[in-house]
Amino acid sequence: MKRAAAGEALARVESGMRLGLGTGSTMRHFVELLAEAVEAGQLKDVAGVPTSVETADQARGAGIPLLELHEAGRLDLAIDGADEVDPRLDLIKGLGGALLREKMVAQASDRFVVVADDSKWVSGLGTRSPLPVEVVRFGWQSHLPSIAALGGEATLRTDGAGEPFVTDNGNVILDCRFCEGIDDPFEVQERLRARAGVVDTGLFLGMADEAILASDTGLTVRTREGV
Repeated sequence: MKRAAAGEALARVESGMRLGLGTGSTMRHFVELLAEAVEAGQLKDVAGVPTSVETADQARGAGIPLLELHEAGRLDLAIDGADEVDPRLDLIKGLGGALLREKMVAQASDRFVVVADDSKWVSGLGTRSPLPVEVVRFGWQSHLPSIAALGGEATLRTDGAGEPFVTDNGNVILDCRFCEGIDDPFEVQERLRARAGVVDTGLFLGMADEAILASDTGLTVRTREGV
C-alpha cells in the first residue's frame, strides 16, 4: 500500500523540479521509485532536499542529486509521510524523529503532498499516535507539567538501548499522548511553541495541499480544496 501511494506521488514530479524528500517507511519507497525514474531517463534535472540523514544517505546512494535547503531556494514540491491525517488535512508527524527538518522543508515548498496508508486517517488528531515535541536537552523535564496542563502525558523517547533518542539536530523528543485526542490543535501548538526550549511540535496545521491514501481496495486522493 505504501509503495502504491509513493508511486502515485511520483506522478506529480516533473523534470527540472526541486523536491523536498521526507523521512519514513513510505518515503523509502518514493526515493526508490524516483531513483528508478531518473536512471531510466524518465525524469531529468531533478534534485532533492532531504529531511534527515537517513533519507540523504538513501538518496545519495541511489544517485539522486541533493541540495542544501538554502541552495535550493523555493522548492517545487515536497513529498512526505504522516502519522495522522485528519479530514482538514492537518497532520501529526515526527514518529520518525525528523519533524523539524520536515516542517522547514514543507514550508519552503510551493506544494506539499502527503503519502500514507489509510490506517493514518483519523477523525481527530491525537487519537491514534502521540504528538512528538522536539525540545533541547537542557531542562527537558521542565516541560512535563505544561504538557499535562494541556491534557497530555509526555514521555521521553528512547532508542533501542534505552538511551534518549537524539534527533539529527542534537535535540530530544517528548512523545505526548492525549487520551481523548487533541481538542484544539492550534491552541496546543501555540502554547507549546511559546515555551523556551521547545524547538517545534509534530503538528502540521494548514500545510498539506494533498493527501494520497492507499488501502487494500486502491488509492484515495484528498485535496485541501475539497476540505
